[in-house]
Amino acid sequence: MQVFDKVRHIAFAGMDGLILYFDGKDVTQMNAAVSAYHLALKANPPIWLKEAIPSYDSLLILFDAKITDSHGVYRLLRQLQPQMSSGKSLRRHRIPVWYGAPEANDLDEVASHTGLAVSEIIALHTATVYRVFAVGFAPGFAYLGESPERLSVPRRKTPRTKVPAGAVALADRQAAVYPQVSPGGWQLLGLSPLTLFDPASAQPALLQTGDEVEFYEIDEREYLEQVKA
Repeated sequence: MQVFDKVRHIAFAGMDGLILYFDGKDVTQMNAAVSAYHLALKANPPIWLKEAIPSYDSLLILFDAKITDSHGVYRLLRQLQPQMSSGKSLRRHRIPVWYGAPEANDLDEVASHTGLAVSEIIALHTATVYRVFAVGFAPGFAYLGESPERLSVPRRKTPRTKVPAGAVALADRQAAVYPQVSPGGWQLLGLSPLTLFDPASAQPALLQTGDEVEFYEIDEREYLEQVKA
């Protein structure tokens, strides 16, 4: 099936923007359609394209109104028609986690909400292959989904004023890794030693929309070794 057939709705976003909303049986399928269009536009960007910003089920396209208008953008999008992929990612990241690290440990709260033992929480988290649905909130902060229903937890009633960089977190059926120190209200599982955002890098954010992420467990010694490396 061609991706344009998955477009549910197109909305104006000011004088120089369109938002494409995609259909699908679930958010993973919708996001695969978003990624297909986003990758096709990046591979051969039209001269009027200023920016294409993907999210869960939508793609914001900003264009140069001096070069074209919304009708011209629409015509190209109809012609572009990238083929729908299987939904598999081009890149898969394996992220180490020191579960229960003292600075990032809400495992007891997660256990209370889910009725799972801590060992079961870790087993479910490491067995899940997550997809990057969107990047935002803070530079390099990737929204990952979807967690199994059994791992669904609410945000904290009182957000923290300071969440450490590398904190691995859950909220609802989403997961994330905080790339920098920041406030936050998600439930914390542990710490990762990986650098997820490096402004000096050619691609500052490690995780990009459409990527896949797997978590695996490390202990405190391995965490400290990788932080120092």
